[in-house]
Amino acid sequence: MRNPIRVKNLRLRFAPLGLAAVALLILARPGSVEFATGAAIVLLGAGLRSWGAGHLVKSEALTTTGPYAHLRHPLYLGTLIVGMGVAVMAGGIWALVVSVAFLPWFFLRYFPRKEHAEAARLEALYGDRFRAYRRAVPALLPRLRAWPGAAAAGHWSLARYSDNNELGTLLGLLALLAVFGIRTLWVASTA
Repeated sequence: MRNPIRVKNLRLRFAPLGLAAVALLILARPGSVEFATGAAIVLLGAGLRSWGAGHLVKSEALTTTGPYAHLRHPLYLGTLIVGMGVAVMAGGIWALVVSVAFLPWFFLRYFPRKEHAEAARLEALYGDRFRAYRRAVPALLPRLRAWPGAAAAGHWSLARYSDNNELGTLLGLLALLAVFGIRTLWVASTA
């Protein structure tokens, strides 16, 4: 396994996100129902990201197996689901605050920038095959049936999961759940 800590995620530009997370942990007063529901949503998003990362072969082949047969961006949808799970875990007014901050950033900044860059790169690499895939497979809302043009062979691989540095993401999310869980217990004990 590769080192799960991605150096690029330790850059200063991510400091506001870290500060916002610390502020949320201090200010939020999560209840046990909110925590349990939000944690389940976070784990669902982490599971989707893990499924996608285990199929993704960057720049070597157009990945159309696993979740990629149903949607083009399972990792980004997983991130969206995780963000909404964090909002639910925060509970109360903080769920609204997180949603109001996260959703516009995701849909207006993060996802359009990523979609544009990836589409250009994949179109340059795979041409007509990628264009057909892009026309047939939705970006974030999964199609129920796998795309008929999906690769026949392909399976989840721990090596690909590791190559895509998803273990660090999973460990970070598990740490977040642990901290939120401790915070939830603390809030319950002081109520």
